[in-house]
Amino acid sequence: MTSGSFDASSTSGYTMRGRQAVVIDQVGRDIVSGAVAPGDALPKEADLVEQFGVSRTSVREAMRVLAAKGLVDIRQKVGTRVRPRDQWNVFDTDILRWHHEEGTGDVVMRDLVEVRQIMEPAAARLAAGRATMDDHRRMSAAIDAMAENAHSRDGYAAADVEFHLAVYAASHNALLRQFGNVVADFMKLTFTVQQAATQDDEELVQDAETHAAVYQAIDRGNGEDAAEAMLRVVLDGKNSLIKALGGLREE
Repeated sequence: MTSGSFDASSTSGYTMRGRQAVVIDQVGRDIVSGAVAPGDALPKEADLVEQFGVSRTSVREAMRVLAAKGLVDIRQKVGTRVRPRDQWNVFDTDILRWHHEEGTGDVVMRDLVEVRQIMEPAAARLAAGRATMDDHRRMSAAIDAMAENAHSRDGYAAADVEFHLAVYAASHNALLRQFGNVVADFMKLTFTVQQAATQDDEELVQDAETHAAVYQAIDRGNGEDAAEAMLRVVLDGKNSLIKALGGLREE
């Protein structure tokens, strides 16, 4: 799978600057791609200094960043080793980007959609009974922005994410709201991949109408209808993502 039109710089969870950015990016890619497997030791600090032409300070900072992402374990006198995959910070946007660019992002994005199938209908159901006037204004504005950006893939993806975040916020459940914030960049990537593969603007118009149905149910205070409409949105997105990823593999 190729990386398509995804712009990594726009979603990176860590602003990588200077020479250490080169170390972070390359070592991160090597780990995510499997070139360096879980349990393997990374090259010694002196070897990384020579390989990348950076200072020891830059290498140490790079290792701290990778450790914060859950990718490596740094131990005095033992060295730096790659951690098991189930200990990686799966919601870190750099890790997601590396998965995507190394052609291993399909499973991660599929898993996110499955989690959204569970979480978002519940958030919509709660929003129908708890949304404040400010919540309604935010959701309504996001729906309007989706309709207005039906001819702009990037603008539409941003408005799409904003709508889902607005629904999470309107649930007034702290854990659901936090989940939405954590996966915001994750959703932006999946939506960007989906919509980049959309050839017909009419598909985005129809998608905006499907999202609007969620808000209409929330506005009526009908939690069950809101949950059903949101599940339909997520499943439609899942089908579009499968189609988009299939197209990328053929390129």
